[in-house]
Amino acid sequence: MLTRSLGHSGIPVTPLILGTWQAGKRGWVGVDEVDLIRTVQAALDQGITTLDTAEIYGDGASETLVGRALAGRRQEVVLATKVFANHLRPDQVIQACDDSLKRLQTDWIDLYQIHWPAGTWGSEVVPIEDTLGALLQLKQQGKIRAIGVSNFSLAQLQAAVACGPVDSLQPPYSLFWRFIERDLHPYCLEQGITVLAYSPLAQGLLTGRFGPDHVFPEGDVRRLNKLFQGEIYTQAQIVLAGLRQIADEKGITVGQLALAWVMAQPQTCAIAGARIPEQVVENRRAVDVTLTAADLEAMDGLSQPVVTRLDENPVMWNF
Repeated sequence: MLTRSLGHSGIPVTPLILGTWQAGKRGWVGVDEVDLIRTVQAALDQGITTLDTAEIYGDGASETLVGRALAGRRQEVVLATKVFANHLRPDQVIQACDDSLKRLQTDWIDLYQIHWPAGTWGSEVVPIEDTLGALLQLKQQGKIRAIGVSNFSLAQLQAAVACGPVDSLQPPYSLFWRFIERDLHPYCLEQGITVLAYSPLAQGLLTGRFGPDHVFPEGDVRRLNKLFQGEIYTQAQIVLAGLRQIADEKGITVGQLALAWVMAQPQTCAIAGARIPEQVVENRRAVDVTLTAADLEAMDGLSQPVVTRLDENPVMWNF
């Protein structure tokens, strides 16, 4: 699989990245550890050699499982993880990184990201220069190779860039969720920052597998996702019918079409989660899909009934 450079770091990342939020289990229902380990290994076999996790996913459970799955294959992987908003003081960043290294069973993390800005989720407000200082120290020590941020606003990203090199931004981004196009994406293009889009399938909505009457079980985080609520969800079903026509013409699934749309955006990679190896294989096929300018224009037009009904809050869930 052809790779792309991560920001200015020179680290090669695959356009499709395996996300492992599900491996933390919390917020997801019916997740099997054996299947997840097989899924990680299947991703590598399919050429998806960039993986993303976070310390907060299951309070370290995702990192632990990823570490187990990568036994004997660490050299094949570009590994990204994240430090949560409650660990952004310098001493906490250092400790969190060391803890992640142990859980992941590795000596280095290729991309270490600030998961949420300081002050979110009731966390302490820590000056970004203090946090970046600790990250730069970790980089000098060889414990991490590149620095990224996630869920940052434009002002927050600019403040981080002023303190040191930031190679990536990880925001929610899909055909249905496009807040970053207003200012963040143009800024990233200008600065050479790679966009690592999470929820590129809108947490499964863009697979077309959830019908109008679908109800997620208690404990599933998607019960809180705005895209699965009320009129927005109703409109999404109509849009999906139009997307299905385009997908059928290309001989692909709606999910593959939606992933291809994200990867077709400039300087952008897609982080797609999976629970079983078969989902990895299906997602992998999206890398080979070519979308024309006419395809992109048609998909943009189809998405508007959903996009224009969203409120101004760029957080995808009603937490």
